[in-house]
Amino acid sequence: MSETLSPHPVVAKLEAVLPKAAFRDMSPGYFEEPRGKYHGRAVTVVAPGNVHEVAETVRVARQLGVGIVPYGGGTGLVGGQVMPDGGPPILLSLERMSRIRAVHPAEGVLICDAGAILQTIQEAAAAHGLLFPLALASQGSCRIGGNLATNAGGVNVLRYGNARDLCLGLEAVLPDGTIWNGLKRLRKDNTGYDLRNLLIGSEGTLGVITGASLRLFPRPTSDAAAFVALESPAAALDLLVQARSELGEGISAFELVARQSFDFLAETMPEVRQPFACAPNWAVLIDIGLHGAHDAAHAMEVFLERAFDAGLITDGVIAANEAQRAAFWSVRESIPDANRRIGSIASHDVSLPLEVLPDFITRAQAAVASLGPLRVNCFGHLGDGNLHFNAFPPSGESRDAYKAMAPQVTRAVHDLVNDMDGSVSAEHGIGRLKVTDLERYGDPAKLAAMRSIKGALDPDGIMNPGAVLRG
Repeated sequence: MSETLSPHPVVAKLEAVLPKAAFRDMSPGYFEEPRGKYHGRAVTVVAPGNVHEVAETVRVARQLGVGIVPYGGGTGLVGGQVMPDGGPPILLSLERMSRIRAVHPAEGVLICDAGAILQTIQEAAAAHGLLFPLALASQGSCRIGGNLATNAGGVNVLRYGNARDLCLGLEAVLPDGTIWNGLKRLRKDNTGYDLRNLLIGSEGTLGVITGASLRLFPRPTSDAAAFVALESPAAALDLLVQARSELGEGISAFELVARQSFDFLAETMPEVRQPFACAPNWAVLIDIGLHGAHDAAHAMEVFLERAFDAGLITDGVIAANEAQRAAFWSVRESIPDANRRIGSIASHDVSLPLEVLPDFITRAQAAVASLGPLRVNCFGHLGDGNLHFNAFPPSGESRDAYKAMAPQVTRAVHDLVNDMDGSVSAEHGIGRLKVTDLERYGDPAKLAAMRSIKGALDPDGIMNPGAVLRG
């Protein structure tokens, strides 16, 4: 006679307060992350359908002392969405909370569930002739709650800011199960401490974001993009200064690309059409958007002619139409995929003051070269000072032979970033990957304040244990 096993106490409690539709199979996808550095686990996976079900889940977790790991699209690169150590948590997926709740075109505001896919939000804004400018390579699968929880950046930060700058209000469940109804549509609201900005960037360690009030913008009436070749990052920085002077707020993106990026694309993704017959040492992808009667293509042409005359660029091509503009962006957005196919030894998401970027690149390349015959691919959002500085094995060799060097490479790069008054986490967050880095490079007063806030809001330590701050 077989014996029926009782469900785990957490599951039994959740089954008493949540509908059957809220429970998910324990599929492997929930416990993996894109870089394969961590493999998580959970006592159960639940997908609440509304904020009240999230609140019930949090109350059960607190009552039984079980951790909660909020899960958006699973696209995070620092392990914030998986919990490999400690007691198995409740994995709380926002996948069923994906509604666009309202659009207010006259106000330039969209209100949505935290589980709304970023691309769906972009499309909902476009249907009203407006723009939601947060743009990421993962926008077809990442969810806005995760974007806000990590204060995501992307390619348009130069013009529109990070996710934090695009959010007016939040709805969230706090660690005691209280629902905070902060979905205001106000530009001005000085009524005490700003819980919105406290939760944005907290990576699920202070509560679960369940809804957001987002800023929308007028869509540019004329767009243009160009890929230009230049000799050095210093020339790229000079070009940015000139672009700001001539094009002002019309610059949407200013992306730096090293020759190594083009070489990796040619090696691993030959189907991606490259903009240059012969890859330059350095290139910049510029995208502008203008309003009214201004012709972006003409403005770009005039700007590049002056830049060529000034000796800042050596070659360039302007997108002839929207299809070619999309092709340019396909090149930029394919670089991370090409990097994954090559296999990095160590990857770094850093930001620095703009004036020191050229010197940092030179010194960081030399520091990595002193450790071994490694290849470096440096690319990123030059306009806002955010670089992805990644080290790879020599051509034809396996990364496994060099993987033991990863800590040395990262320490050399991050020490230099810190010495030059930069940040070792620009747009990916801390997660679990960079907890030690935060302890090493973080300001002691800031870390003490963070621990105090965590202790005050989440005294039981149930919210995403081990992420951002060591448990």
